Amino acid sequence: MSEYKAGEAEPVRFGQKLASSQAFLSLFKDGMRLVEETASYLDGPGRQDSKKLERSAALTYATESMRLTTRLMQLASWLLLHRAVNEGEMSLAQANKEKTKVKLAVGEPADPTALDPLPDHLKELIERSRALHDRVRRLDATIHAPVPEEPPAGNPLERQMGLLKAAFERNEG
Repeated sequence: MSEYKAGEAEPVRFGQKLASSQAFLSLFKDGMRLVEETASYLDGPGRQDSKKLERSAALTYATESMRLTTRLMQLASWLLLHRAVNEGEMSLAQANKEKTKVKLAVGEPADPTALDPLPDHLKELIERSRALHDRVRRLDATIHAPVPEEPPAGNPLERQMGLLKAAFERNEG
């Protein structure tokens, strides 16, 4: 057991532990399940649904299914990268460098009325992918929050509060 000396303890680095947390494992499973479900829908019933649409709605379907697929592939890349950290295949620093290739920026909000003519299942998949995107962005902000070289002077909870704030911010790119 290590000795604790006041003033020498380092703050808990929540971000470094999140990639191996139960919350991350749950997020990983949810994300991969959504990728599989979406691929199955778009390759099967989604094709049939799109053929029933009018021309303008079919164009919207094609556009939104492309956006959905792109969003999910970016999210899957991020999840797989952080699973590699969890399994010791790479360091968090390496993941931080590699994650620059993954685009997690918030896209332009879609016109909700544009989605009206789309099949309900596709609209549900789009909404679930957006919710997953929000969860990943919050976790990413927490995991990759900059770590100061020296412990902050003053209130030792200040940095932890900053990490919590970053975890709950949603609309920064």
